[in-house]
Amino acid sequence: MSTGGRNLVILGVASALIALATTGVSLALYHNSGDIYLDRSRPGFLPDEEEIEDTKPEDEYSFERSGAITADVLEEYIEKLEEQVKEIDDFKLPFDVESLSDGKLGI
Repeated sequence: MSTGGRNLVILGVASALIALATTGVSLALYHNSGDIYLDRSRPGFLPDEEEIEDTKPEDEYSFERSGAITADVLEEYIEKLEEQVKEIDDFKLPFDVESLSDGKLGI
């Protein structure tokens, strides 16, 4: 084997070892810092019970799951819908600082 070929093999092996070492160090830091437990994109990650939030807003209106749809029920639904439409119409500029505030977004 020529000197150039031998140097190329040494370079390849050395670069692979450096890549493995730096990857190992970064994964160790990721695990030891606790960030691994915050990564919600990992498959199989299940949040603790106290982390689970009710995703349904309290002011959201929905029909009853069972029961007849009467004129009174429809009237109540239309009233709630008009309230939501009024809130949307109150937005002056959709991307204004006030429109994107935490309070307006319900955050």
